[in-house]
Amino acid sequence: MRRSASRKTGQSNSTDSADPFLSASGKASSKEMERIDNLFYTYANRSSGVIDPEGIEALCSDLEVNHTDVRVLMLAWKMKAEKQGYFTLEEWRRGLKSLRADNVNKLKKSLPELEKEVKRPSNFMDFYAYSFRYCLTEEKQKSVDIESVCELLDLVLGSQCRAQVDYFIEYLKVQTDYKVINMDQWMGFFRFCNEIFCWSKYYKHWDPTFWRDLYKDMELVGIVSPHDFLSYSVEVWIRVALKPLLLSLLLVLKNIL
Repeated sequence: MRRSASRKTGQSNSTDSADPFLSASGKASSKEMERIDNLFYTYANRSSGVIDPEGIEALCSDLEVNHTDVRVLMLAWKMKAEKQGYFTLEEWRRGLKSLRADNVNKLKKSLPELEKEVKRPSNFMDFYAYSFRYCLTEEKQKSVDIESVCELLDLVLGSQCRAQVDYFIEYLKVQTDYKVINMDQWMGFFRFCNEIFCWSKYYKHWDPTFWRDLYKDMELVGIVSPHDFLSYSVEVWIRVALKPLLLSLLLVLKNIL
């Protein structure tokens, strides 16, 4: 009887020893979420219950980043925020939980890692597409005005494809055929820049002026005009990108021969 009682007592003690651990883990997670929520309400508008543009500006001030910094857009991407300039509690929880940031200091320290995450090839195209959707301020809106597109291109893609972005922005500002850009055109430019960037590393004489010269050469022989850059699909981008590829192949053949 004693052994049986002892055995039962042992089983009871074993169960009890596991429960406090699980309970402590749950409490820790609950406390973390509570801190995340408290941080949200530090910046949220009391009447609307969401973080609005004023709240985002206050957050940026505490993070010591400009509200136009691309990392703010990256943070919105991480939260999967749907409305430009606004964060809901659900979006805030999603983003900060993923970043493991329950206070401003942790959030600030997480920004460099977030930037690295976004710039991975597996993530960047999604971020690039998201940045366009994030600029659609109305539910049924499908295009973005030229001025906003120019700003967005410089913000999102400028650091990676400076020459291409600068020249495309220059063209967008002087052309009169288009007042807005749609998602297909936005993604087409990314694919084109991506191809040029990949091929250019094989072309020894690539420099910032090469993009301009390439564009002019293609226009002169009638392969593409500025109008084509917006009115046609990905085939045009590929056709324009053939020149650096052919030049790189010629260089390879020259070295072989």
